[in-house]
This record gives sequence, C-alpha cells and structure tokens, in this order.
Amino acid sequence: METPRLEIRRISRAFSGRNVVDDVSLKVMPGQVTCLLGPSGCGKSTTLRIIAGVEMQDRGEIYVDGNLVCDTIYRVPPEGRSIGLMFQDFALFPHLTVAKNVAFGLTGTRDENMARVEELLARVGLGHFAQSYPHELSGGEQQRIALGRALAPRPSIMLMDEPFSGLDNRLRDDIRDETLAVLKDEGTAVLLVTHEPDEAMRMADEIALMRDGRIVQQGAPYNLYNSPFDLEAAKFFSDINVIRGEVQGALCDTPFGQFLAPGKPNGTVLNIAIRPQHLRIDFDRAGRGPNPTTVDGSPARGIVTRARFMGRESLVEFKMDYDDSILSATVPSVFLPKEGTPLWLMIRRDRCFVFNA
Repeated sequence: METPRLEIRRISRAFSGRNVVDDVSLKVMPGQVTCLLGPSGCGKSTTLRIIAGVEMQDRGEIYVDGNLVCDTIYRVPPEGRSIGLMFQDFALFPHLTVAKNVAFGLTGTRDENMARVEELLARVGLGHFAQSYPHELSGGEQQRIALGRALAPRPSIMLMDEPFSGLDNRLRDDIRDETLAVLKDEGTAVLLVTHEPDEAMRMADEIALMRDGRIVQQGAPYNLYNSPFDLEAAKFFSDINVIRGEVQGALCDTPFGQFLAPGKPNGTVLNIAIRPQHLRIDFDRAGRGPNPTTVDGSPARGIVTRARFMGRESLVEFKMDYDDSILSATVPSVFLPKEGTPLWLMIRRDRCFVFNA
C-alpha cells in the first residue's frame, strides 16, 4: 500500500479555550491535490500553519512520507519538512530580480541554481522576465513567479492558502489551470485552502469540507456535490431550494405531492432540498398544469415574482400557491416571464436531498 506523502492524525488547536482545529485527520498521496474547503474562520488556515510548522498543535501528529515530523514533544523545524508554501500575498522580494526571487532558498552550486531557475521560469512561461523586478509584472505573472520560487527547492508537499483570491475572475481560471499543470508535472502533493467551492471543484482530486474546526465530509468533488452530508453542506456548494414537510404515516406532504419517509416517526419535520437547475417549468393551462409523472412527481403552481438574465442562464423566482414559500429555478439561455405570470413547477425526485430539519 502506497505511503501518504502527508498524513495528519487527530490534530487539535485551541485559542482562548475555543477549539479552532478540532480532531482533524487527513491524508494526501503523492501527486494528489486535496482541498480544505470551508467558510472563513472554520480552521483551514490554522491547519495549514500547523502542517507548515509555524503553529504548534495541542494534540496530534504530522507525518511526511511516513516519518514523524511533529507531535506535541518532537518537532522538525519548518525548513526541514520539505514543504513549500504559497499564500494570497505573493511576498516577492521587491529589491530582487525575478531570477533571484526564484533562486532564493536554493542551496546548490551557482550553476545548479541557475539551471533550476531557468527550468522553472520556462515552465511557467516567464523566462524572458528573468532580469525584471516584481513591480514590473502583472498580478498573474507575480503569482507564477511565486509558484516557481515555492517549487525551486523541489518540496514534496505544497501548501497553498487562498493563492488565487487576489486575481480577477477571468485571469484566475487560467492561472489556476497553469499552476495545477506545473504541480502535477512535479509530482507534488498539494494541500489547497479555499472558501470557494468552484475553485475546489476545479482543482481538487479530493475535498475535505470543514466547519467549526472539524472535517464534516471528505471525498471526491462529485461525491460531495451529489451526496452532501447535511443541508449546510448542500448549501455550501450551490444555491438550494428547501421544501419543509411533516411526516405522517411514513409519508411527507409537500407542494409537489407526497414523499416516502420510511422509518421516520410521525411528526418528524423534513427539509427536502433541490437545486434550482433541477426544477422544471411548465405553462399554465387555464388553471391546470402538466400531468404527474414518476420522475417529476406532482406539479405545483407558483406566481413569478422576479426574473433575471444571468448570462448563461435565467433565474426565475416564484411564490408558491401552496404555502407562499419562495422557490428559484434556473433555465438555460433567455427565459424572462413577466412578474405575476402563473407557471407550474415540477421537481426531479432523484435530485432531491432529504434531511431531518
């Protein structure tokens, strides 16, 4: 069985009596990109600092290639852990050229260092900027220089804390893809911290979703998106409509007909969650809607309260006749019904998530 490049076991850290990191365990394999994803303040960056060695844990152990680098007694210093760091602030030295920034921290001979710098600058497409200074480069170019500098000592692990958040949206996608390609070519194990689900889905082989200092769910992006642990996890990855209902006789009444609720006691309140893209819109036919189907269940009528064109899709909001609740649906391309228009909605039963309220 392959040894994890990075393994942390039951790491905890408290500040002023509050657990900021609480019993976190994680493995990252060679060449794998793992993302710590969660809202601000959930403990992601503190976990990263503990792994880097700039913060000390209260409990737990850290291993690199199967070797202990830190517990609460033994501690390898940060420079001895073969770990590279990239942060939101590129922290380039303004008085050094691009080449000298990348070479900073290299301990080989002059010729070896020059060869490594040339290799990395070529790989990030900035070989012609070797003698330039950081202030002469754009934000995206500075980010690539920071990547080259972090990779120069050939770290076995790269820790990245919100490294792309300072870039504009269009540039960010290109730089993320370029960065990921370089890291994969180097065979580096990557632990990336972000609060943006789209970034995690785009880059990560595996996502660890954090909340209140703990990992609440971990797995491939597809699994977290399509099988969320709870309603909060579902909401974190996308907009969600929530339909509430109460169980009676193993059935839950909703505007869209009854849902099976086997094993749920009478009186249990359920949250039935569905994403806006999985609502189907149909026209009103003199007060009647489409016929029920096995896949989409029963239709429910709503009145359009707002419609907006979002670029690749249209967002339509409805006030439902059944209980005055507000539901949102997205439609590809342009669909802008007028406010007050009655329309019928149906929901994909197989795309619903059911959680106890």
